[in-house]
Amino acid sequence: MSDAYEYTTAAMGTVVSVRVAGGAPAERPQRVQRALAWFAQVESVCSRFDANSEVRRLCAHVGTPVPVSALLFEVLQFALAVAAASDGAFDPTLGALGEARGFDRHWRSGLPTNAPRETRATGEGRRSLGWHTVVLDARQQTVMLRTPLLLDLGAVAKGLAIDLAARELADCGDFAIDAGGDLYLGGSNSAGEPWSVGLRNPSSPDTVFARLRVRNQSVCTSGDYARASSDGVSTHLIDPTSGDAATGDAATRAISATVVAPHAMVADALATAAYIMGPTRGIALLEQQGVHGLIVSANSTHVMTRGMSAWLDHPATHAA
Repeated sequence: MSDAYEYTTAAMGTVVSVRVAGGAPAERPQRVQRALAWFAQVESVCSRFDANSEVRRLCAHVGTPVPVSALLFEVLQFALAVAAASDGAFDPTLGALGEARGFDRHWRSGLPTNAPRETRATGEGRRSLGWHTVVLDARQQTVMLRTPLLLDLGAVAKGLAIDLAARELADCGDFAIDAGGDLYLGGSNSAGEPWSVGLRNPSSPDTVFARLRVRNQSVCTSGDYARASSDGVSTHLIDPTSGDAATGDAATRAISATVVAPHAMVADALATAAYIMGPTRGIALLEQQGVHGLIVSANSTHVMTRGMSAWLDHPATHAA
């Protein structure tokens, strides 16, 4: 893809890169800018770090149905569906716990989020939180929060932005979107072959332990090496059961989960859920949802879904 148009920018707290080879060369810059505009649009709706975002405005109202945009309603509807499918391992209502762990500053300004005090549930207050306290009305397109809480849509919003950007670029043929390691890969690479995706070794993030070959798919990974605090513990992947980082012995605790799916919002959310659930339950969830995935446990054992080996260059893992 040596003649491709490439553009890189900062968005949603990460670096977003787009490469486009198809379509009319003169139109590529404009198409890429339209695609990237979706990241700003989704962030303005879904960011818990921005006091002016739609989701933060929603969190200011408790006990009353609030009309919301179609985009926010779609994100919340999907997030709650994943919460239900994962038996609450994925929970979009834990923003206050993320703040308590130090994940509390806007990526661009560095300023604290200053979420309303009443949303900062701790201790016994955690018991009143949970995805079941968010009530959606599809007919009225409203959302009601039964209790004060801070919604965190990070595990779905970036995936949605990638999907919307990919839809903008679909007519271009071969293209790649990389948002902080979460990918959508359309068409083929410069050699006319499926795209090659390296999976980082969670124990040594500068090395690759496996490679995937994909086209027209998203690949997203959740791992405990990303956004770690000073003591090396993940600050943003919270187990709703404990309100803390996921724990367990070396065989039952995941250190990374990678999902391959046709849509980035699906891959992103299910990778997060599978990471929290651990290798055995996480793989079962991915199988149930009909996507492919690979989970690395803390003892460096690799387990994967049936059929995942078809995506690997050199299958080196075993099916769960």
